[in-house]
Amino acid sequence: MGLLSNKVERNEIKPGDHIYTYRAVFTYSHHGIFVGGSKVVHFRPERNLDSSIESSSELYDPISPQSACPIFPDCGFRQPNSGVVLSCLDCFLRNGSLYCFEYGVTPSVFLAKVRGGTCTTAVSDPPGMVIHRAMYLLQNGFGNYDIFQNNCEDFALYCKTGLLIMEKLGVGGSGQASSVIGAPLAALLSSPLKLLMPSPVGVATVTAGMYCMSRYATDIGVRSDVIKVAVEDLAVNLGWAASHDEAAQESEASNRQLMTL
Repeated sequence: MGLLSNKVERNEIKPGDHIYTYRAVFTYSHHGIFVGGSKVVHFRPERNLDSSIESSSELYDPISPQSACPIFPDCGFRQPNSGVVLSCLDCFLRNGSLYCFEYGVTPSVFLAKVRGGTCTTAVSDPPGMVIHRAMYLLQNGFGNYDIFQNNCEDFALYCKTGLLIMEKLGVGGSGQASSVIGAPLAALLSSPLKLLMPSPVGVATVTAGMYCMSRYATDIGVRSDVIKVAVEDLAVNLGWAASHDEAAQESEASNRQLMTL
């Protein structure tokens, strides 16, 4: 455990842990829930699951097709039209190092972390509840993948806390996404200070402070626009149920038309 990350060994993680690994030489990280038995449930862009092209624009896990896992026959299992996938730990890591996301950290520890997407002030629920949410979402999906509002880190955060962000105009709970937005925002806001501070060190210090505070303000543990939602009610709260009902109605109408022909 350190200020940059929380690297751990495989024998240190427990079922219900939120784990992650870095991709593309630490450019970004991919998150999931360890459910035991060397298995991980994680969320990926659905459109890339069968793609042979890795895209750097996919911040939270560009997918390259994996050959059949020689150890676990169910590795890669997912429901149709869902980005929630069950993978073995080896396929999840892709030879990368293993890190464990921290929950319930103090504000001082959170602000001391140089990089976002490694911890939160929110408190985790018991492991059994975390695993239940992950396995339920494996069967029912987690909606549409979105880099800034509904990515792999948001999935893991929800599984761990049951907290759902109701305001969809900004970023989600992902610390990594808030870092991407927070860094240029902090630089922009601090740029007028260059006229008042002749020292580059002073400007850099203020910019760093703004960056950390922008990350803290979007942390799911301190936001005021979050509510606790049971995983069974998640589809209703996010509007998935309505879209599913509409699709079912359209399908039923099409079937009736075919029957009349």
